[in-house]
Amino acid sequence: MVTANGGINQQRVAVCNVVAIARMLNATLVLPRFMFSSVWRDASQFGDIYQEDYFIDYLKPDIRVVKELPLELQSLDLEAMGSMVTDSDIMKEAKPSFYMKYILPILLLNRVVHFVGFGNRLASDPVPHKLQSLRCRCNFHALRFVPKIQEAGALLIQRMRQNDTGLGHLDHYLVGPFAQTLVKGQKTAAAKKSRYLALHLRFEIDMVAHSLCEFGGGEEEKRELEAYRGIHFPALVELEKKGKFPSPTELKSEGLCPLMPEETVLMLAGLGFNRRTHIYLAGAHIYGGNSRLAALTTLFPNLVTKENLLSSTEIDPFKDFSSQLAALDFIACTAADVFAMTDSGSQFSSLVAGYRIYYGGGKMPTIRPNKRRLADIFVKNNTIEWKVFETRVRKAELKLNENGFTLTVTPLDGSTVYRYISGLLTTFFTILGITCVPESAVIVKEGWHMFLQWQFWFSLDQYLHKKVTPPQDHQSETKMSKHIDSGVVITSRKCESRVQG
Repeated sequence: MVTANGGINQQRVAVCNVVAIARMLNATLVLPRFMFSSVWRDASQFGDIYQEDYFIDYLKPDIRVVKELPLELQSLDLEAMGSMVTDSDIMKEAKPSFYMKYILPILLLNRVVHFVGFGNRLASDPVPHKLQSLRCRCNFHALRFVPKIQEAGALLIQRMRQNDTGLGHLDHYLVGPFAQTLVKGQKTAAAKKSRYLALHLRFEIDMVAHSLCEFGGGEEEKRELEAYRGIHFPALVELEKKGKFPSPTELKSEGLCPLMPEETVLMLAGLGFNRRTHIYLAGAHIYGGNSRLAALTTLFPNLVTKENLLSSTEIDPFKDFSSQLAALDFIACTAADVFAMTDSGSQFSSLVAGYRIYYGGGKMPTIRPNKRRLADIFVKNNTIEWKVFETRVRKAELKLNENGFTLTVTPLDGSTVYRYISGLLTTFFTILGITCVPESAVIVKEGWHMFLQWQFWFSLDQYLHKKVTPPQDHQSETKMSKHIDSGVVITSRKCESRVQG
């Protein structure tokens, strides 16, 4: 059993981890439950967000999943008998050997173990390859949104694309049968393809307060954020008092502060997005409210949210459920032509980016800002000509040289089960390595660099309507293969066959 804490993204990771642990311990898994959070204030359970029967059926070849404990176990006091295991009992990123040594004996003795919390309690490495593959398939295949969420998500995609009648790369995986509603008759020759950028602006008060950074609000802002930290992050306050953290200026220069909306505007404009760009804005309540968003909405008047796109009747069923609202944002962001994040540490952004690379076929670029380089540009250039600024942003973020931007590839590890790893690519476009790869995405090592360079440079330039010149040796270096021995990508035959289904 597991009762997962946090928001929808933390819960998703917990579910995938407990699936792997159930397989490792050869145990039956009771359908996961979600813990009520005082921060998220959402009483949604697993079946309110994900399709229970599909989850059970998909995982049937790997583990047995039941909806309830057997009757003879339901009346037991699990805490009294030592079968309740909390986060304080398990170290973060615990290795499989921990579960075999400490959890398996409890399971054999009491027949049941209940994980409570279970936030980030299974390591990425070293984990047996088959378990990595199972975690991957749970994340990208077994967790399918319920029809209510799929239908509303399809409406968001449809309204963002306007007159575009074609299906996107991920539509079927995101909204299931409702993908067919996105195809409306024949597209006329005069109809222009409608594209949109999705932006996850991670600038809610919890993020702002926890960062210990300053955002131009003076003493009033400082007092407000200190009060918030005192209530929600008391341990952080104690460490701050002891001088355990760098100054706000140092944090900024190291790229450890979230991008402000004003900085996000400059970044996007520097990359070539303009007033005609249609933007879907994801996120909850931005710190500072509408006044803080003024720069965004002024430069990008075609910026909308789910609240703008859906009628009151359409959005009312989700209003009191933050996790379900986040699921709608997940669909709209994942289906976008370009996805931009402002905080690479956000689990939401990581999961969205992972989905896009897994199903996107190399045609769905993700913008992941290098905040250290941007901070250097913003802080040290109070007065700068726009052309110079634009060039510096593009050089800093795209690492442009005379042949286009370059990629740095490092071997993939298990942390790529759900998302990218921070060291995988140091370019502005984040390419995700994932331990379960569709056959169409498996590329031999010598072709990896040029394939990604071409695919992602081409994708964004297509979006910005620019002329693209492919690398000279593109065709010779983008050979496809069903086998990888170099360690660049970890995959499994079982995983590949399931992708096709």
